[in-house]
Amino acid sequence: MTIERRRFLAATGISVAGELFSTNHGGVNRVLMPEQTIDLRAWSAIRDQFDLSRDYIHLSSFFLASHPRPVREAIEKHRREIDNNPFLYIEQRMFEMPGRVRASAARYLGGKPEEVALTNSTTMGLALIYHGLTIKEGQEILTTTHEHYVHHEAIRLAAEKAGASVKKISLFDDPNSISEEEIVKRIRDAVGPQTRAVGITWVYSSTGLKVPVRRIAEALAAINARRSEQERALLIVDGVHGLGVEDETIAELGCDFFIAGTHKWIFGPRGTGIIWAKAGAWKMIRPTFPAVDVNPFMAWLHNETPHGMEASWISPGGFHSFEYAWALPAAFAFHERIGRARVAERIHSLNDQCKEGLARMRHVKLHTPRGNKLSAGMICFDIEGMKPEEAVARLLARRIIASTSPYRNPCARLSPSLLNSPEEIETALREIRALATAP
Repeated sequence: MTIERRRFLAATGISVAGELFSTNHGGVNRVLMPEQTIDLRAWSAIRDQFDLSRDYIHLSSFFLASHPRPVREAIEKHRREIDNNPFLYIEQRMFEMPGRVRASAARYLGGKPEEVALTNSTTMGLALIYHGLTIKEGQEILTTTHEHYVHHEAIRLAAEKAGASVKKISLFDDPNSISEEEIVKRIRDAVGPQTRAVGITWVYSSTGLKVPVRRIAEALAAINARRSEQERALLIVDGVHGLGVEDETIAELGCDFFIAGTHKWIFGPRGTGIIWAKAGAWKMIRPTFPAVDVNPFMAWLHNETPHGMEASWISPGGFHSFEYAWALPAAFAFHERIGRARVAERIHSLNDQCKEGLARMRHVKLHTPRGNKLSAGMICFDIEGMKPEEAVARLLARRIIASTSPYRNPCARLSPSLLNSPEEIETALREIRALATAP
């Protein structure tokens, strides 16, 4: 421990002993590394870890996670200790626990703790990156027409503040003829001399389309090879509907910034999220909120300006729902125990079953590419002669929870996940088939 570190801990009233986490302090070690007592080899055993109602077939679990048992227990252990002694429990941990959470995220992402920032959602993560980006007047942010409201708004607000412009392009004309090559070409051709950032989504909730992030990153790398560091076109990815679905190492995708809430497919505590970025990319971002971090705090004590930039400086400081934020490692550990390859295979298998069944129905128009090359865990479709809201309402009356996409041209959505079985998918398909003749 450095002298500066000791001075920081002393200044904030934290003892060196307080940095250590033993089972004498609410079982924090057990929270971070849950006991390996549950056999997760059977999918039914995984489903049993959730208190999700058995009265419905849940095909919109991507929206907000039901906490699995290890996450519920981790939240409860922290909550109990905070209620028992809020001052000691929080003050002895508030500067150390974020680092432990970042370490668990980094392990899952395949990166390093110093490359990870913590947020409370995808929305906050996008805003922190776009508003913190060093973009100049006259430069441009390139994005697509398919983005979610929060991505478009984060870009618009940041561009207005900087005096930059926004360009939106479509990645395809017909969802039935989408190809990786066309997607990459459209983005590459749209990048101009003033393009400072390219904002895309890994899996679009409007169509279920999964874009080839690696190939897009490679195309941008070729363009950036002829540019200075300050003129590079940075690839910013909303990855929330790929994280926890795809068997991909995020740190190797090639993007500059990867943003995702962890309270969806990861099953993390509600109100949690992450940003991963290459080490060199963080120096291009300025913090929006004061961070609870050693270096900025020490600089403030000495009446100085902090030098450099670290990922942890992006994470907003202040008091949060600590019991939720600090329980996130339990979610990553839960996924790691199941196995990322198993998770991806299961989700793709259920989605393939669902898409193939829908594709055989003459009254259904499928908007999501079949197979798993250009799709993941979300299926968008229309039923002939029926508004999406009506289709979803009729399915709900049959105890099947579907959703509509919140876009200008909405459609119905199903999202088979680890919480479903092949039998449930067949039930949903049977009920959608029956809608063709429903009065």
